[in-house]
Amino acid sequence: MTSSPEKSAAKSADPVDSLVLHATANHVAWITLNRPEALNAITPDQRERLIQHLSHASCDPGVRAVVITATGRGFCAGADLRGGPPTGGPQAGERVAGEQVAGERVAGDVARMIRLGAQRLIGAVLDCEKPVIAAVNGIAAGLGAHLALACDLVLAADSAKFIEVFVRRGLVPDGGGAYLLPRLIGPQRAKELMFFGDALTAADAARLGLVNRVVPADDLEKTARDWAERLATGPTRALALTKQLVNASLDTDRTTAFAAEAAAQEINMTTADANEGVAAFTERRTPHYRGR
Repeated sequence: MTSSPEKSAAKSADPVDSLVLHATANHVAWITLNRPEALNAITPDQRERLIQHLSHASCDPGVRAVVITATGRGFCAGADLRGGPPTGGPQAGERVAGEQVAGERVAGDVARMIRLGAQRLIGAVLDCEKPVIAAVNGIAAGLGAHLALACDLVLAADSAKFIEVFVRRGLVPDGGGAYLLPRLIGPQRAKELMFFGDALTAADAARLGLVNRVVPADDLEKTARDWAERLATGPTRALALTKQLVNASLDTDRTTAFAAEAAAQEINMTTADANEGVAAFTERRTPHYRGR
C-alpha cells in the first residue's frame, strides 16, 4: 500500500524513518511499515519508532485519527528474529542498566524482553488517545496480527490473511494475543486459532468479528482515508473517552463501569466539542468539532 502522505515522510535522514514512514494529512497520522522485502517484520528499532509515533499522536492536537498500514504484500509478519543487532530498545540479554552480556541469558530476560518490547507496542495502540485504524494490506502474522487487532477499527484487503503463527514455532502467543483474541471472538474460537495456527482469510476474519470490513485491495487506502478523515472531524476527546470506556469494560464489574461512564461524561462536558454538539442540536445545524 502506498499513499501520498507517506511519500513526503520518506525523505528523512534517519534510516529508521525510511522503515517506518510517517506523515500527517487532514489531521490523520499515517504510520506505514516499510520493509516489504521482509513482509514488514518488525525490528526493535521499528517497534520503538511505532511506539514513539503513537505517543506523539496522543498528545498532538493536530492529530485526530491514526492509520497503521504497510507497503508491499505483507502488513506485518511479526517480530523480526533475524533483523540484525538493534540500535535502541530493550533486548533479551540486556541488564537493567543496559549492559549487554554476549551469549548469556539469565532468568527473567525473556519475560523482560516481551514486557518491554511487544507488550509495550500493543499497549501503545490500546492507550493511544486518538482512534486507530489498521489498514491490513496483506499477511498479518504473530505480533503483526496482534498489532492489527489492537486497533480500534480493522479494515482488510480481500487478499489479507491473519495467522497465529506462534504454535508453528513451538512458542506461547505473546504481544497480548491471549488477552485480545478471547475478548474479540470468545475463548473457544481464540483457542482454535492459537492451537492450530491456520491461516485465516480476510473474509473468515470478518465473519468471526476480527475485521470491521473487507474491501478490494485497490480500495483499501481510499477506504482507510475516508474512515480516518471522518473520525478526524469528530469530537476527538469524546472518542478518546469512549475508547477508554470500551477497552476497560470487559475487565471490570458493572458498578465500576457505570462509575467510569459517569465520570467520563463529566469530563467530556467540559470540552468545547461537547458544548458545540449540544448547541448544534438545539440550533438544528451540523456541528463543527475542533478536537478540543
